[in-house]
Amino acid sequence: MPSAWPTNMPRSLEYPEVGVDMLLAGAARAHPHRVALRDGDETLTYAQLHDRALRVAAGLRARGIGPGDAVALHLPNTLWFLVAYYGILCAGAAAVPVNPAQPASPLRRQLADCGVQALFTHPANCAVFERGAVPEGLRFAVHVPASAAAPAPVDAELPKDAFPDGLASLGELLMEEPLRDLAVDPESVAHLQLTGGTTGSPKAVRVLHRNLVANILQVGCWRSATLPYLDETGALRMRVVPEAVHRHSLVPGQGVFVAVAPFFHSLGLVGHNVNTLLGTTVVIGGRFHPTAFLESVARHRANAVGGSPSLYYALLSSPAIETADLSSVTLLTSGAAPIDTSALSRLRAAFPNAAVTDGYGLSEATAAVAFTPSHQGVPPGAVGLPVFDTEIAIRGEDGGTPCPNGDTGEVWVRGPQIADGYHGRPELSAGQFVDGWLRTGDMGRLDENGYLFLAGRAKDMLIYKGYNVYPQPLEELLCSHPAIAQAAVVGRPDPVAGQIPVAFVVLRPPYVHEAGRGREFLDEVMAHVAAEVAPYQKVRDVHIVDGLPLTPTGKILKTELRKRWEDSGA
Repeated sequence: MPSAWPTNMPRSLEYPEVGVDMLLAGAARAHPHRVALRDGDETLTYAQLHDRALRVAAGLRARGIGPGDAVALHLPNTLWFLVAYYGILCAGAAAVPVNPAQPASPLRRQLADCGVQALFTHPANCAVFERGAVPEGLRFAVHVPASAAAPAPVDAELPKDAFPDGLASLGELLMEEPLRDLAVDPESVAHLQLTGGTTGSPKAVRVLHRNLVANILQVGCWRSATLPYLDETGALRMRVVPEAVHRHSLVPGQGVFVAVAPFFHSLGLVGHNVNTLLGTTVVIGGRFHPTAFLESVARHRANAVGGSPSLYYALLSSPAIETADLSSVTLLTSGAAPIDTSALSRLRAAFPNAAVTDGYGLSEATAAVAFTPSHQGVPPGAVGLPVFDTEIAIRGEDGGTPCPNGDTGEVWVRGPQIADGYHGRPELSAGQFVDGWLRTGDMGRLDENGYLFLAGRAKDMLIYKGYNVYPQPLEELLCSHPAIAQAAVVGRPDPVAGQIPVAFVVLRPPYVHEAGRGREFLDEVMAHVAAEVAPYQKVRDVHIVDGLPLTPTGKILKTELRKRWEDSGA
């Protein structure tokens, strides 16, 4: 057992055989009058959220939606997104969260691939359905009103004739009597979660209720020193383990969280379920702006902050971080993509009372696989220890040979949160989900204490004169230069070397003048890296850019960076 394991917590959890409906029921019973969601001037307590979700569930069942049916959430982050989401799950249907800002063609393809029969949409985004986004089999849509966090254009037109069975309103569903006495099967699909699609079309991951409940508990218990139990009604509740509590533990029923990560991504959606488990008040942040976010954290005295590295890079670049009162924050978590240790160090200075933690996960594992502990320091560059009941193995190229501690290989993961495969893609599932293990496609290593260190995606590894070169360590070194805020390393094709490591870097605001030094500055950056690596690992070229291309969830699109080389003829 790693010595850094959360103090006085068991290595294994008991996972009640319930669905997420019982998680929401437990939060409503434990914290009925506590504000669950705050969206501008609109609020819902946990009892009200549960009631509204059961009414939406009844409305869906009355319209023929039942267990096994797929219902899409085509919505921005609003209070009503979460009402609709829990309503879908309480009806026994599968939630399909989709990016509401995408064009008609990819949206239609995603809805068709998931077999979506109904969807919730919003005035700010629904015009796409008049431009050909409605796939065969989609019966009806539910119009969700605008909110303070996601206002709709004044002239937004509702596509009433785009759907075979018409367009209902959320208000109609909320008029139903709450659905009662329907326990969701833990083996049924909770999410058809679309992957990020950084290298091609997104795939829908089949996340079962038992996978989702397991991962919510793995994260929630890790962060709050609690253990689960079922009360006399069968609702999922949490009890505190007093001897495991430390100053960075989240306290059930007392937290405040400002949500800006998109709910259509597993980081935002599974993270919200952890907040529900712990009875946290969630403030819907709306469109992200670093100054507004910092002001919201200070105003609401938020105790926890979570997001992707792109969010934190934006915060660190904002002058407001120098003056904002962030003393209420005791826990800061990063996920969705690696964050460099230089940025982590700067975040620790900006959030003086917070434990700053990193993590590793992927949609195929519901969300989370590993976390760094918040009660003590961790080795620089580590992304975490495997969470409860999770095994991480490092294997060679054949997928079977284990690598010794310290050697780099492909990361394989096993645990109760590993999903049920890709929806409608058995051949692809067979290659990624093998005998209970998930082949992640990420490269990494383990140290003697079980900490995981990432080296990058397997597909991003480049080969220079026969040597394997991993981007992540080079990106770490680049970001340790005082002038560099973000970095991405890709391979440039070369007829002699095979691939040459080249870097795209974003400068920190105080150092933008360095770009004017031209070749002298670029040589200085390359020398900074070369001093710390073997000759074959040296970065051979550096390009300064205003920003790196990102997915909506903050992952760097390295395929786009490679394409820039091709388009330029370099």
